[in-house]
Amino acid sequence: MDLKGIKITWLGHATFRIQTPGGSTIYLDPWVMGNPACPEPEKSVKSCDVMLCTHGHFDHIGDARTIAKQHKSKVVGIFELCTWMQKKGVENIAPMNKGGTQQVGDIKVTMTHAVHSCGIQEDDGSIVYGGEACGYVVEFENGVKIYHAGDTGPFSDMKIIHDLYKPDLAMLPIGDHFTMGPREAAYACELLKPRVVIPMHFATFPALTGTPAALKNLVHHTGVQVMEFKPGETK
Repeated sequence: MDLKGIKITWLGHATFRIQTPGGSTIYLDPWVMGNPACPEPEKSVKSCDVMLCTHGHFDHIGDARTIAKQHKSKVVGIFELCTWMQKKGVENIAPMNKGGTQQVGDIKVTMTHAVHSCGIQEDDGSIVYGGEACGYVVEFENGVKIYHAGDTGPFSDMKIIHDLYKPDLAMLPIGDHFTMGPREAAYACELLKPRVVIPMHFATFPALTGTPAALKNLVHHTGVQVMEFKPGETK
């Protein structure tokens, strides 16, 4: 698939870095320093203009505050999560809610539904309300649309995401246990109808047993291309 100048780097788990054709650096679910799947050279973030946070679990926002403070990043998230980040010293927040769209730099961001929990673990170990988990459709200036599902199971409204936004590429969790496994992700592909799917949220921990090979086997007849990354790889 021709991404028309967009560069995607998978940093392990659900974390991606995207370079836009206009030169902006975007992090999706920034968990790098404590991420065992993230290559050592990538644990130091050199720049981050925008970060998109799907929900408040440690393996998705573990380094969000540190990165946002260091780089003055604009943080996009559901209202409650952004408000919590602001209370923790993050200055540049862009809160939104499901169904809404906003322009953030050179990308257009739409927040979508996700089927998952969203408790935020405080420093003392207590859990506070973080709003709801979500996903994002990101539209670039060149017209390419990428859907990051966040942590989720399949849900019928994925067809609405296809009908309204028609993402070219979908980043879907396949690890099972805490999210969809390959079987459910293959069904999600039927609803979303992307040209390309990037598997994520697998193999980081022993419980995440789903594999890209299993997903490929389930969707090979549909024409959906499974684009498999190694952590740290850019395509």
